[in-house]
Amino acid sequence: MEEYEEGSQRPDSIPEVGEDAASSVQPASSTALTEEEQEELRSELVKVEEEIQTLTQVLASKERHLAEIKRKLGITPFNELKQNLSKSWQEVTTSTAYKRTSETLSQAGQKATAAFSSVGSAITKKLEDVRNTPTFKSFEDKVESLRTKVSPTASSTELEIESESTPSAEPVVKQPDGTADLAPESH
Repeated sequence: MEEYEEGSQRPDSIPEVGEDAASSVQPASSTALTEEEQEELRSELVKVEEEIQTLTQVLASKERHLAEIKRKLGITPFNELKQNLSKSWQEVTTSTAYKRTSETLSQAGQKATAAFSSVGSAITKKLEDVRNTPTFKSFEDKVESLRTKVSPTASSTELEIESESTPSAEPVVKQPDGTADLAPESH
């Protein structure tokens, strides 16, 4: 890349809007043009810059008018955003790429479901096979015998309840202090 001295302008640069472009034309780049052609181009340049400035002002005026109309209609930037998002989402969901992707994902989901089902069936079958082995049956029998040894057939509480509920010759009367009289006194 060529280097330019500080403050000098590259010959191919375009002046910013508002700069006087006609006065920034460098004579070194215009040697191929006649004085009359240069003057004509400068005049056209000034005219185009004025048109751009006018159009910029007209655009700003139209944007203000648009904002005023939206304000009167109650259209807020948030409403516009929601509407744009809704429209964009609708365009996305109706696109061919979305439909193809959706179909592909649906097929992948079906295949994954089938694979998980197959794995689940294989695990269930394997567990059944393990349960039917002699080692597992022996273990199961040992656990069952241990369970029966640890839990008695009838607890002492159950025996008391059964004896109280059986009818006897003399009724049992309970006292508030917890003692029971065997028979009520007859007078």
